[in-house]
Amino acid sequence: METAVRELSYSQAIQEAMAIAMDSDERVILMGEDIGVYGGAFQVTGDLIDRYGPDRVMDTPISELGGAGVAVGAAMTGLRPIFEFQFSDFATLAMEQIVNQAAKMRYMLGGEVSVPVVMRFPAGSGTGAAAQHSQSLEAWLAHVPGLKVIQPATPHDVKGMLLAAVQDPDPVMIFEHKLLYKMKGPVPEGHYVVPLDKAVIRREGTDLTIVATSIMVHKALEAAEKLAMEGVQVEVIDLRSVRPIDTATLIASVKKTNRLLCVYEGVKTLGIGAEISAIIAESEAFDYLDAPIVRLGGSETPIPYNPELEKAAVPQVADIFAAARDMVRGAV
Repeated sequence: METAVRELSYSQAIQEAMAIAMDSDERVILMGEDIGVYGGAFQVTGDLIDRYGPDRVMDTPISELGGAGVAVGAAMTGLRPIFEFQFSDFATLAMEQIVNQAAKMRYMLGGEVSVPVVMRFPAGSGTGAAAQHSQSLEAWLAHVPGLKVIQPATPHDVKGMLLAAVQDPDPVMIFEHKLLYKMKGPVPEGHYVVPLDKAVIRREGTDLTIVATSIMVHKALEAAEKLAMEGVQVEVIDLRSVRPIDTATLIASVKKTNRLLCVYEGVKTLGIGAEISAIIAESEAFDYLDAPIVRLGGSETPIPYNPELEKAAVPQVADIFAAARDMVRGAV
């Protein structure tokens, strides 16, 4: 039977995925600050407390370290918690539980224990929330063996990847860009999964590869359409997962287009683009490059409160367009 496909927002797709997971497995519980009656800082949890009750949709005290610790312990003792941070910035308060406990328990106990916890992080700039509520910290956690770190860019993917994360035996960190929450797109009804380790080519091209993450995928696609009007065909890859990284898709694309531009919102230095660049430099694709690899990342500064400065601190469509055009024109 053919599956119906509707238009849902990114946040509606997350909420539907959590409901499906809770319907199919009584071990799945939701935890986080203000996710109960209030429905979550960004209203993503919504009315799930009315449908599943406070025993399965639990408000936690204002202690990210304590809440994350309870979620990790619950996962180790048989539950499947989905823990929501109000902002990804607050992960810094819970690093002990994420990095030293969740990521390492399987290895330190000889594989006798798994930690099937999912943590959700509203992330990124663009809401005027300033320096302490607008960061992109996915590269911090992607540096930690034992974690999976994903950045779904569409409503379809966030539902399928969240459902895959709930089934995974290891901790999965989901970074959700806040500006995507209202974005709508086609989402199939019912249960489906999207692999946690596969990138996807959003646009085929022959002249340049842009590897982008999260909301930058959409900005890269917009820039690619503008470049197409000048006869430049850009291939846009949505990385989707930053740990693990789908190296095969990246290498094959660069071997085809001979140029690579990495676009991401996190701070440029020591960011995702550095790792992608190194992957290509250490692969057979290096010999296919006709131009130096270019990284287009966030500025070396905390995210400003001023709206114009906030925009200037992260790559915009015009920046991607200009960088890509310089590369294909041989100006780099």
